[in-house]
Amino acid sequence: MPKSLINIKVVANVVGTLIVISGILMAFAIPFSIYYNEGGLYPLIISSLITLAFGFGFKLYSRNSENAEIKKRDGFIIVTFGWLLMVSFGTLPYLLSNSIPNITNAFFESASGFTTTGASILNNIEEIPRSILFWRSMTQWIGGMGIIVLTIAILPLLGVGGMELFASEAPGPTKDKIHPRIKETAKRLWGIYLLLTLLETVALMWAGMNFFDAINHSLTTLPTGGFSTKQDSIAYFNSPLIEYIIIVFMIIAGINFNLIYFGIKLKFRKFWENDEFKWYIGWILLLLVLITPFAYKYNGGGFEKSIRDSLFQISSIVSSTGYATADYTFWGVFPTFMFFLMLFSGASAGSTSGGMKIVRIVLLIKNGYLEFKRRIHPNAIIPVHLNNMAVPNKIIYNLMAFVFLYIFIFTIGSLALTVTGVDFMTSISAVATSMANIGPGIENVSPSKNFFLLPDTAKWILSLLMIVGRLELFTIVILFTPYFWKRN
Repeated sequence: MPKSLINIKVVANVVGTLIVISGILMAFAIPFSIYYNEGGLYPLIISSLITLAFGFGFKLYSRNSENAEIKKRDGFIIVTFGWLLMVSFGTLPYLLSNSIPNITNAFFESASGFTTTGASILNNIEEIPRSILFWRSMTQWIGGMGIIVLTIAILPLLGVGGMELFASEAPGPTKDKIHPRIKETAKRLWGIYLLLTLLETVALMWAGMNFFDAINHSLTTLPTGGFSTKQDSIAYFNSPLIEYIIIVFMIIAGINFNLIYFGIKLKFRKFWENDEFKWYIGWILLLLVLITPFAYKYNGGGFEKSIRDSLFQISSIVSSTGYATADYTFWGVFPTFMFFLMLFSGASAGSTSGGMKIVRIVLLIKNGYLEFKRRIHPNAIIPVHLNNMAVPNKIIYNLMAFVFLYIFIFTIGSLALTVTGVDFMTSISAVATSMANIGPGIENVSPSKNFFLLPDTAKWILSLLMIVGRLELFTIVILFTPYFWKRN
């Protein structure tokens, strides 16, 4: 009998581990239910037990496969189905607590959480039990760096095959590694992630937030998620100091985590040698210069507030966090259009940001510019350079394919939403912000509104687009190609 293309037991073993970890982390919300006595205790316990039971069921089925090698095809299957199952089990606390009784809305909220999109259907956030809100925030924290990288960091189950998972799941087209062994890389990434989360929690408490709000907003800032414990998001706190702290951490979260690691090691020269970092900061500053005058004209409140509001919204959208202190769609047509463009950019590769990533846009610009030179010198070999190194043609071809696929999926998704009855501007905005894992868009999904009124079919489409965008398109789309299922 020919050997199967996919090692089902290897896939089941790793996916089972992911589900078990999800069930354990789900239980982290239980102490909040006990402390606040708000009625979410039994739904959380039952949800955690169900999730653990399924996870251990997968593990039992796949026993004796722990040391088997994970092939590339196995990696794609694990990442795709691992995320789909994580999102599915993540709906249980919402459904069982009756916080979100509708399965479509619960799946949408869970998908938005794990993919760190931050789009929400909730109109009554302050009425939701705080333990459920903590789980909601936790889904973004888990999804930020990737539950699969977390698994590699904690359990040495994947061996050399772990690199296949990291390549499929890592956010962005970066080949740099902090450490040659993927397990050590994952540990360092999560160590940085945890440290920054703790630092932001302390800073927000110092600025006046209570512990519950501070920990929840830290859990959703570092993954650039944007879920808040307040219906009015960060605007609720009406605190310039809180806003500036969150601005700093949103910008940090949009930086390649490898660079942050080098910064901790005091190797600051790495920042100025990195083209993407310079473009990332330059993009934010350019947008600030362009948009602040409109915020000053339409928003009121003085020059400092206009700068702060502009910088907050820009940092939030570029980093794909999705918090809000103002509705930028009220600032005029030009700022609204600029914010729509931001829905596509994202921040740095190797960060928790969504979107196409700055590095892809930089390479597109450089390659497009050099194409003029190639027209004049058709026989010359003129490579694109990034960080003073020539970029292999293979990466440029991959980039072109990614951009084409991104635009193609965006177009098909937008058309699909219009078929469900959603108006044109809301459709293109909702699809763009879902694929980029940002949250707010324009029109009927602007920062002052949410996704609640969209048709159920549209929510399922957007949920899928969130997952496709979070996994960098190819990871899922490749499963639908004949090449993936051919032996040669």
